[in-house]
Amino acid sequence: MAYPDYYNDFVNSQILVYKDSGWLGDGIATSKYVSGVGTNMVSIALAGAYQSGIRNFDVETAYQAALKNELGWKDRVAGAGKMDVKQFVEKGYVPYENSIYYGTHSGGSSFSASHTLEYSFSAYAVAQWAKSLGHVADYKKLIGLSKGWEKLFDDSLKLVRPRITTGEFIDHFNPLESWRGFQEGNSLQYTFFVPQDPNRLIEKVGKDIFNHRLDSIFTEARKSIFGGGKVINAFSGLESPYNHGNQPSLHIPWLFNFSGKPYLTQKWTRLICDEFYGTTGEHGYGYGQDEDQGQLGAWFVLTAMGLFDVQGGTCEHPTYQLGSPLFDRIEIKLNKINAKGKSFIIETTGNARNAYYVQSATLNGKPLNQCWLYRDELYKGGTLKMLMGTCPNEKWGMENPLHCPQ
Repeated sequence: MAYPDYYNDFVNSQILVYKDSGWLGDGIATSKYVSGVGTNMVSIALAGAYQSGIRNFDVETAYQAALKNELGWKDRVAGAGKMDVKQFVEKGYVPYENSIYYGTHSGGSSFSASHTLEYSFSAYAVAQWAKSLGHVADYKKLIGLSKGWEKLFDDSLKLVRPRITTGEFIDHFNPLESWRGFQEGNSLQYTFFVPQDPNRLIEKVGKDIFNHRLDSIFTEARKSIFGGGKVINAFSGLESPYNHGNQPSLHIPWLFNFSGKPYLTQKWTRLICDEFYGTTGEHGYGYGQDEDQGQLGAWFVLTAMGLFDVQGGTCEHPTYQLGSPLFDRIEIKLNKINAKGKSFIIETTGNARNAYYVQSATLNGKPLNQCWLYRDELYKGGTLKMLMGTCPNEKWGMENPLHCPQ
């Protein structure tokens, strides 16, 4: 949004890594592969750059690198992550194997469910890129793989649940148990990790159950944060129903924008800003928890502007979903690399610590009654104005519901 030149440099650096080693890197330091987390999200970042108009790089080489990252396993090196991707491509999911940290040559993984969910998202990102570039066969294969999360969806529990190699769900299943099939998280947290198709997830869970569960996890995660008159553990914990202290959960409070209750996205994102990140009085402890490469800080900056995109800009026509800006006035200086306008301004009226609900909005003087806008609209420049209040306006944001393109 503000620094596309830096993003473009990042992409060119990843292309050099690919040309040098034949693979995109899961973790890189001093120009060498280092231990990463066993997956590989770089292809998502490359696709997001292209779809956001950042394209001053060898597009076809970058695309082939991303495609290989999603589908390739022959002679794959450990530094490229996804050592269990063969099973994902062949079965549509990674089977659970309680044996080795990041996977085995047979393709199973201790983190089978979280890997399946993550690979499904990255397959979607590259599928959308393939569609934009006209690679029809690649698109069809990848968009099919992006549905892999459904193979682990337990309809009786409405939760993602690991399966073993023979296809049965794992036994003695506890949705709050971390590390058994889920890396740095649990089933209740990871079931929401379907950023490529929140609408389908809501459909499979059921909208009423989805909204009740989503609202409840924040209520429960917040109950234990007050101790001795001060916040001690805001919205976090590996075995909590919600863990803002780690990456897999960060998009979750934004999902109300897809489930018909955008006012709850406004409420919970503002409370997380105040009580997880807060540094004044009795609230918060700054960044907190697993800051990894600046992601928690980046989440705060975007959310403080009232903007987010659960898909990371990867769909063919990216959007920004709207939340609750912290400030009275925000100016984003745009860059000619990917924007036509010079700046985009967000202004609020009636804003206060407890006035985090959007009452109405206008975009460039025209009423805006939906809780999102196209990324291209922001790049054109202009002004978004929001009237804030202390009571939710349950009707605002309901016009033209957002559906992620498939």
